[in-house]
Amino acid sequence: MGSTVVEKIIVAHADAETVKPGDIVWMILDVRTARDFGGANVVKRFEKEYPGGKVDDPSKTFFTFDCNVPANTIGYADNQMTCRRFAREQGIKVYDVDAGIGSHIAIEEGLAYPGVTYVGTDSHLNILGAVGSFGQGMGDADIAYAFRHGRTWFEVPATMKITFTGMPRPPVSAKDVTLKVLREIGSSGALGMAIEFYGNAINRMKLHSRITLASMATEMGAVIAFIPPNKDILLYCRHAAKKDDINGIYADPDAIYIKELEIDISKLKLQIACPPSPSNVVDVAEVKGTKIDSVFIGSCTGGRFEDFVTAAAILRGNKVAPGVMLRLQPATRMVYGQLLAAGLIKTFYDAGGIVINPGCGGCAQGQVGMTGKGEVQLSTSNRNFAGKQGAGETYLCSAYVAAKSALAGMIVE
Repeated sequence: MGSTVVEKIIVAHADAETVKPGDIVWMILDVRTARDFGGANVVKRFEKEYPGGKVDDPSKTFFTFDCNVPANTIGYADNQMTCRRFAREQGIKVYDVDAGIGSHIAIEEGLAYPGVTYVGTDSHLNILGAVGSFGQGMGDADIAYAFRHGRTWFEVPATMKITFTGMPRPPVSAKDVTLKVLREIGSSGALGMAIEFYGNAINRMKLHSRITLASMATEMGAVIAFIPPNKDILLYCRHAAKKDDINGIYADPDAIYIKELEIDISKLKLQIACPPSPSNVVDVAEVKGTKIDSVFIGSCTGGRFEDFVTAAAILRGNKVAPGVMLRLQPATRMVYGQLLAAGLIKTFYDAGGIVINPGCGGCAQGQVGMTGKGEVQLSTSNRNFAGKQGAGETYLCSAYVAAKSALAGMIVE
């Protein structure tokens, strides 16, 4: 009997020769992190439970500040200082308020690559499945334990296999493919499962597209979503991690799946998730003409350089519609540097947009991307639950739809 990707990774990090869904194992953690949201609680829990204790391995332990950066409330400023003080005492590296989104930092810095186990206080750490890493968000008690002991208990999930047939036609993008999955399976269709994505479209996906797809595993109810790394992804990971021996982890041909699903994307149209759920997905054409007040391009789902290239191609030489506020936030400092080098920040400025420093933005109730009561927003992020990005209504879409709609002042294709 063969093994799935998640089963292989867990076996490599547990005292077991084989595992099956439902087994509970103690799993060694390669990387342990906390962000500014939840990080202070991890520190307080650690110091209460392990007075005078040291973290298991400072070289594998990090803080990443991305929710509210720089802090614009006293509470967040205090939380960040709590983490900085603990980091100094423990010899832990801090990716501070200028660094960007922690999950993206993990990929760029080579902390996450195929086979790595990576935990933190970010509910979207399963984004790391984009590079074949087992990323997992956990609560402050679990992360404090992981800081101290370098391991945690875990229940082995069953795996769903999703295969895409056909190739999407531009301007349909990875965001549309991702929303199509949510349209098909709903917000609980992969509840408690791992997902493995396959198909020719998957094989051809660039890193930024894989990040978009993997980043919404949480919205599907999944524990993790794995995208098998191709040659380009392996080369990227080897370069980022400065390791030549990184190889992919792949499921066996006779692996057992709890469910298998085929989704035809050959005729897929532009998709959009309407309030109040990421799974409330329709063709953009069905809500075309809806007036909007603001647009947010960014987040861990839509804040890579390629997303901004898409937006810039539409915005260049044009002006955002009167009464519409366009807000853009790169995922990381690296992406911000790419925007500077390519002259895209000037493009966005000339179009009437506001570009802010790297981070999670309004998705985490931080700075840009927040909505007021009665405001209608388009966002490239991953969640549009009531209150998630403010008191207004948020529609989730691709950078292409977001940019075109910003010019029109309404949702357009």
